[in-house]
Amino acid sequence: MVNKTTILLISLLFIFTNKALSQTIEPNSTHEKWEFVLEDTGDVLQIAIPVAAGLTTLFKEDWDGTKQFVFSYATSLVVTHSLKKIIRKERPEDRNLYDAFPSGHTTSAFSGASFIQRRYGWKYGKWAYLGAALVGVSRMEGPDGWHDIWDVLAGAVVGIGSTYIFTTPYEKSKVDVGFSSNGDTHVFTLIYKF
Repeated sequence: MVNKTTILLISLLFIFTNKALSQTIEPNSTHEKWEFVLEDTGDVLQIAIPVAAGLTTLFKEDWDGTKQFVFSYATSLVVTHSLKKIIRKERPEDRNLYDAFPSGHTTSAFSGASFIQRRYGWKYGKWAYLGAALVGVSRMEGPDGWHDIWDVLAGAVVGIGSTYIFTTPYEKSKVDVGFSSNGDTHVFTLIYKF
């Protein structure tokens, strides 16, 4: 189910992490290299997780899932950016930017992760949630420290909430039809799962 998506996600993560590791840090910087790697990884995952969610619906030819993902993801982004304009919370470290609450990166990542979990189960969702949590940490602990814990938690709540409004668990088919033949005996089965 997720083989192609997993390969894409790992490839993107590898490419951008490699880019982050090859960065040069200014001599007077107060930040360590791992902080830059963390921030760049969060930047990639906030896009890669929802892309993986959307591609999974396409690979599985799950058109209802595609529609549910589009509605939930679009809702999470509209709510997030509306709240940013309404609340106008200042970013940490006196940046004079008033769009901190909620974290858009975190909303995006948790929207994708919660869709994967809600639609396809915890087997895949747990890894997506781990990536989304890493995005949240990167927004607080990266060299720029763009958010505090409340911004990140609000982003997660918006992302998860929008998913649970629009998304239902995936069911392949409720009807299973079978036929078997053995000499003079023919068996036709019809199973309906409730």
